[in-house]
Amino acid sequence: MMAADLPEAELLDEPTTADLGAKVTEAWRQFARTLAATVPELPVGAHLDLTLDPTASGTGSAVYGVSVERHEEGISALAVSNANLPEGYRLDRAAVAAMVALGWSPPGVLSGSGESFGLEGDVNKLATVITRTLRDVYGAPHPAFLVYAARGEDDEALPINQLALARHESTMEGSLPPIEAQGLDLADKVRLVVATLTKTDPSELRVDGDGDIGIRAGSAMVFVRVRDNPPLIDVFSPVLTEIEPSEKLFAKLSELTNRMPIGRLYCTSGTVWASVPVFGRDFQPTHLSLAIQVMTGLADELDDRLHGEFGGKRFFGEGDKPDAPPNAEERIGQYL
Repeated sequence: MMAADLPEAELLDEPTTADLGAKVTEAWRQFARTLAATVPELPVGAHLDLTLDPTASGTGSAVYGVSVERHEEGISALAVSNANLPEGYRLDRAAVAAMVALGWSPPGVLSGSGESFGLEGDVNKLATVITRTLRDVYGAPHPAFLVYAARGEDDEALPINQLALARHESTMEGSLPPIEAQGLDLADKVRLVVATLTKTDPSELRVDGDGDIGIRAGSAMVFVRVRDNPPLIDVFSPVLTEIEPSEKLFAKLSELTNRMPIGRLYCTSGTVWASVPVFGRDFQPTHLSLAIQVMTGLADELDDRLHGEFGGKRFFGEGDKPDAPPNAEERIGQYL
């Protein structure tokens, strides 16, 4: 697979992507309906917290969330603003404008909102605005990536009905459990994870003619491929192409592979590949998230390091040319 094989335009009309879009849309509608039905049942003074799971989204210490509170006089909501987000994860101007356009008042405008965006209104309006905020502004690709919890005036935990496919905080054990109850196949689940990490909509992922999802990482490209039999996700990158195999190269790849906590490096048909497999059976989104984060960092670093030593061409290395080929006696067969 070469750079020219990846289409510049996203395949938005790709059938499986379109099916996923419909499923995701319906999941968000179900979430909004259950949210609107649940909030009025909260006791006065209680609040319901909804957050994007940072362990699934790779946002680290940045917690994007909304808190809904039931008062004697009605219902209000607070949404996290840049004042509570670390640098690198703050909302840009377009996102702030989107919050205001959805109906949120800027921080400090509504009484008691402090450093958060504030919102008041009837429960149906709040449910719609909150759903769109979590999805469109904070970037949750699916309700399954949301965590919720209800607490009373004394901050005691309150029992609450299931909010569609969102997860109660009691299910949190440091990793996202398998997404099995959603009626999604493995490819759909993979797209949701990739969309979360790349902060994009699942329908806007870059998918090539082989069905591989492409993620640019500096001068490298990382692909995510789903295999059915056996169920497996391959996270891989063509680190260098048009490279001359040599004993020195194979020794270097073997050394680097032995130092990698997961995955391997190998050379075949003049291309150096990096690959990290993820099991598809009992799928764990956090395992795929980790593999993608490892591979994007690894590929972008290794293509520069190996290119400087062995030549070849990087995926996005314009003007790259192979170094002088090694001596004939150094050449050996493919590294399998």
